[in-house]
Amino acid sequence: MQIDINTIKKIAHLARLEFDESSAEKMSKDMSQILDWVEQLDAIDTTDVEPLTTMSSEVNDMREDKIGHQLDHEAGLKNAPKRDSDYFRVPKVME
Repeated sequence: MQIDINTIKKIAHLARLEFDESSAEKMSKDMSQILDWVEQLDAIDTTDVEPLTTMSSEVNDMREDKIGHQLDHEAGLKNAPKRDSDYFRVPKVME
């Protein structure tokens, strides 16, 4: 599948990317190669192959949720370097 320069420019605009004309030509060739490779994968018969839900063979050890001891509000704030009545005080990070 061939991707033309206009399609590359449209994709770049949607993805908020900027590049010059020579880079657009290279991008067009690269994306065409990627789509050709995907078309090759589409030609493979996968009727007897089960779909994967994960690439990991590890199994999660699940445990039952239990209600346990929780800190009360005052104990949670006890070690706070700065506090304002019922809340943690933190430095301002946004203007």
